[in-house]
Amino acid sequence: MLADSDPKPRSGVRNYLIISWALVAIVALLYVGWFFLSRRQENRDAVQRAADQKRAADQRSVEFLGGDRFDILSFYASPGLIRRGDSAKLCYGVSNAKSVRLDPPAGEVWPSYSRCLTVSPQKTTSYTLTAEDSAGNTKTSTLRLEVR
Repeated sequence: MLADSDPKPRSGVRNYLIISWALVAIVALLYVGWFFLSRRQENRDAVQRAADQKRAADQRSVEFLGGDRFDILSFYASPGLIRRGDSAKLCYGVSNAKSVRLDPPAGEVWPSYSRCLTVSPQKTTSYTLTAEDSAGNTKTSTLRLEVR
């Protein structure tokens, strides 16, 4: 026989179930979409906060290392008092220097944020660090290393 040309009307309960499941599916899709979008925005905010914190930490590091100013950041001996024949560390740090000179010479020196030399003077000695920038400006610092 031929197929019915007159389909049977759906019952009210069946229509209710189809519409209910369709609404549940739409609500679930909306919830999942909202969840992923909100997580995406939270991730963007976290990445931005991390970038801002890194930028601030980098700026603090640059400032700590002298920023854009020409300066002798540090010049010291450790220890400051030694016995004859012992050695000490002579350390210096400069920012934006083109050249560095140490008198009396105690080894090779060059511009650095942090550099140490080992010295073994036989008598109490005064060391002078001179730094020069690209404009020809100079800065000096002196320290005294006691030998007993």
